[in-house]
Amino acid sequence: MTFENMTRRGFLATLAGAALALLTCNALAQSAEDLRASGAAGERWDGYLEARDASASAAVEKINAERRKVYQQRAGQQGVSAEDVGKVYAKQIFTKLPPGSWFKQANGSWVQK
Repeated sequence: MTFENMTRRGFLATLAGAALALLTCNALAQSAEDLRASGAAGERWDGYLEARDASASAAVEKINAERRKVYQQRAGQQGVSAEDVGKVYAKQIFTKLPPGSWFKQANGSWVQK
């Protein structure tokens, strides 16, 4: 089954709970929240965090490694690519970001929510 063949509603519903769990996991989310709040990192269009300051690189790598595992697991369950899963998560993450958070668009430009 391809991503195009899946209903958008069904795919989003399946991932919504997992996205919220990813965001609310205390250790993982707290670190991401701190990095975003300080401006040292921002979210990206593809569901990953990106360091905006070199001091955040190691923490961002750890967070992204955990996200990658979740995306790959979900991709296998849904029969889609991990990249597609990441993009769906990115939308969920973006809706939960507080005002002032940085978000990198697919065209490479950073915007503040």
